[in-house]
Amino acid sequence: MGLFDLTGKVAVVTGGGSGLGQGMAIGFAEAGADIVSISYTDSDETVKAVENLGRKARQIKADLSDETVLEHVFNEALGFFGRVDILVNNAGIIRRVPAVDHPAKDWHDVINLNLNTVFFLCQLAGKHMIERGSGKIINVASMLSYQGGINVPGYTASKHAVAGITKSFANEWASKGIQINAIAPGYMATDNTSALRADEGRSKDILARIPASRWGTPADLKGPAVFLASEASDYLNGHVVCVDGGWMAR
Repeated sequence: MGLFDLTGKVAVVTGGGSGLGQGMAIGFAEAGADIVSISYTDSDETVKAVENLGRKARQIKADLSDETVLEHVFNEALGFFGRVDILVNNAGIIRRVPAVDHPAKDWHDVINLNLNTVFFLCQLAGKHMIERGSGKIINVASMLSYQGGINVPGYTASKHAVAGITKSFANEWASKGIQINAIAPGYMATDNTSALRADEGRSKDILARIPASRWGTPADLKGPAVFLASEASDYLNGHVVCVDGGWMAR
């Protein structure tokens, strides 16, 4: 089990204040890591949960859609513990409007946070990790990295691109001791899917296609995230791991 031990590691998780980010942050802490949670809100729920596990935690409140703050935010995270071993690019948004009526603002907002922010944070973390000769980056992709979805053209485009840049960075950085991979969550019970879960017909159709017959939870990402952040995945590069209850196999 030592392969999965994260003791002494520092993990930075964007969107770590709730939902999937919180689930992964807690999973890292359970494996021994200290956590920097970056969130758009003031919630300290994740920090408290991590500290209750006996690990150190810090929180940064930031609007990661503002490209001008990214370098400052990364340096602030780096300053807390003096290193960043693991970066999880989880922060993201979704806008549900049919393609024919999809507002330009919705398109740009989604692409900016879901793709541009991921690229620039990977770049910042990559420079730090290349200097140290090691590091783990986990990007959060989606089932819509493979499929088209309905009424979410910006989200679909961004998540296809996240899978692509994950592979692109892996080609350049695998030889430098850095593993960059992605997790593609299936249908998860989070704020992003609240509208779908509230639609009885749509929810029923979704559950009918999931072999596990349930919506996923943030806790379902703990194991895959710890694996990708640990020595156990040292020869895994540029891969997109589907954590979907079997959705893609159906």
